[in-house]
Amino acid sequence: MELTRRGLLIGAAVGGGLFVAWGLGGRHFAPPLTPREGEFAFDAWLKIARDGVVSVAQPQLEMGQGISTLLPQIVAMELGADWRQIAVEPAPVSGAYPNMPLAARWAPLWMPLAPSLADQPGDWLTRRFAETERFTATAEGLSLAAYEGPARAAAASARAMLAMAAADRWNVAWEECEASGGFIRHGKKALSFAALAEDAAGQTPPDPPPLRPEPAAERPVDPAMDAPLAFPRLDLPAKVDGTYQFAGDVRLPDMVYAAIRHGPLPQPELGEADTKDAAGTPGLISVVQGKRWVAAVATNWWAAEQALAKIHPLFANTQPVESGRIEEALDKGVRHGETHRIAEVGDGDAGLDKPTLALRYDVAPATHATLETASATARLRDGKLELWVASQAPERARRAVAGALDMSESDVVLYPMPAGGSFDRRLEHDHAVEAALIARETGRPVQLIWSRWQEMVAGRPRTPVAAVLAAKTDNQGNIATFRARLALPASAREFGYRLFGEETPWDAVAKADGTADPMVVEGAMPPYGIANMAVDHVPVTLPLSTGRMRGNAHGYTAFFVESFIDELARRNKREALSYRVSMLGKDLRLAACLQKVARLAEWDGGNDQSGQGLACHRIDEGCIAVIATASRGEGGVRVERLRAVADIGRIVNLDIARQQIEGGLIFGIGCALGAALTYEGGLPDNARLAGLNLPVLGDCPAIEVDFLESDADPFDPGELGVAVVAPAIANALYSATGLRFRRLPLLSDGL
Repeated sequence: MELTRRGLLIGAAVGGGLFVAWGLGGRHFAPPLTPREGEFAFDAWLKIARDGVVSVAQPQLEMGQGISTLLPQIVAMELGADWRQIAVEPAPVSGAYPNMPLAARWAPLWMPLAPSLADQPGDWLTRRFAETERFTATAEGLSLAAYEGPARAAAASARAMLAMAAADRWNVAWEECEASGGFIRHGKKALSFAALAEDAAGQTPPDPPPLRPEPAAERPVDPAMDAPLAFPRLDLPAKVDGTYQFAGDVRLPDMVYAAIRHGPLPQPELGEADTKDAAGTPGLISVVQGKRWVAAVATNWWAAEQALAKIHPLFANTQPVESGRIEEALDKGVRHGETHRIAEVGDGDAGLDKPTLALRYDVAPATHATLETASATARLRDGKLELWVASQAPERARRAVAGALDMSESDVVLYPMPAGGSFDRRLEHDHAVEAALIARETGRPVQLIWSRWQEMVAGRPRTPVAAVLAAKTDNQGNIATFRARLALPASAREFGYRLFGEETPWDAVAKADGTADPMVVEGAMPPYGIANMAVDHVPVTLPLSTGRMRGNAHGYTAFFVESFIDELARRNKREALSYRVSMLGKDLRLAACLQKVARLAEWDGGNDQSGQGLACHRIDEGCIAVIATASRGEGGVRVERLRAVADIGRIVNLDIARQQIEGGLIFGIGCALGAALTYEGGLPDNARLAGLNLPVLGDCPAIEVDFLESDADPFDPGELGVAVVAPAIANALYSATGLRFRRLPLLSDGL
């Protein structure tokens, strides 16, 4: 990122200090961080107080991925602050924090007619969109790519300004001063940031900011060494003692609570809602009816939920969602549907009319199963609507609420709250709109919480898929031609129409009908050096509105590809590890992951009854290899151990990186063995977490995670584990049982 004086905008900040917006192309924004008494805002990223506390802006949703530690760590290392001085402050939605990489990645969603004009972070249209739309969405693991550069530049500039203030007092050149441990030093002289903050705020920052030679980085070390953490998570103590405030923890004076019932999918309309039986429910205040839902408002949530149970609302719905219809549509699509070629290498699938091997794989709809169900708190007073909500796309949520209440967007204030797990579930904001509407009808602050059942009903699952993979090989099993044909809805396009076009779920489905969608087949092109490859999408229209989920397309494409590769290896009596490595001559990083994980797991070739299964995958510049160990006993099949090795480029925080891989693996186990939904009469057959076959602590295998040392750009590892664990387990189950499972969730057809 090139920084020049023309890209450095300085404006007066309330309470003193400077607002610096890095590389904003001439656009001015109100200072996002408002200094309190005794604080001085140096820019859009940090404030320094008279007591020495450095507050760092957090423009991304904290949902367990550690961004509320990573960005402050980057600032602290560049600034030279003591980690004990660092605090983090959720930043309001502002054009000063445009997520340019994500805007470029999602160009097909917000500009579907000509996405190539804005598919690079540096494109003028990308910048204009991200700044004008105040696009700070959190997704795709692009937080570091978007914000490390601006945060470093801001910290470097502030460090120089502190050095200038100290140099003025000592009558020395500021370039001769150093910053470390929260002090500016020159020889034996030292002054704290606290003592310099006020004077430093009036200095003019240098152009360009004097970045340190090396960015924030930690070397991968053996976790068994138990090295002390240089940068422990800032959110951890409050999460441990229970004081951390999530969206459902908001409490306001005179606040009431709402529970809700949504109708059967896909397009319900509320008919009768007899409230007479609920009238005597203790604590009940009122019943609010929407076009497609009914809510009860009470002095506590349980009273509201009990009142709803007595109302028995009736909904009208034509052609409700049925799992049988979904499977029929996918089967018809994968067999006979119109094919759209998404990508190809070499001659594509030429000559594949008679493949050596062709196999069918299927994936059921999967639910996010977040521990914290959808919740939002709304207060409407004096013409202003205040909203407390965890949102991955806060500006879109704010805009949707303003539209629903026919208000000016400037009259809707959104307070960003952290999420108790999200997995892309908080990219949707139906609950925020509902909370605002209920608050308007009741005239009091309202906290709406969806029950687990409503999360199942109205939350949008990851799309189901039917796929056929085919290959032509020579006598040794070497692959000459490969093709992946995936039948599924244009799910990413649907999401884009909802998020950016503000379409209803059913209108989004209709607009995406028959559309080729490259985002839903990402990861289907193998990383291997195969001369001829092709990936096809067969768009299938389903009555089910689908959404994004952690791992997204990689959550099923890795399962297809790595299961298929394993089957090819076994059919040709090729050892699974060497078979893969032999095809990775152009991807040495992934080959190194495979070789290292094989040593870590003492790979035995995955021989029959060994219970070991291998899989690897690449997502953009991050790659991972996993070996799963499974066994079959009296209690059934059990995954006993997972070993993983990842290359995620430069590691900013090793502990958080390991947490992300471990969390992704466990989430992936849930998707591999459960988390599926079936529908009857427009409603899911399951209403509780207990019915999803998610792993509990006693089921979790022993997990070992290691990393390759790399100086490549950092890559967020949160989705790598999700993608690769299902095929590793499937291949391990084959080794342990001799049975091949080609459907997610695994074991869904029994053992």
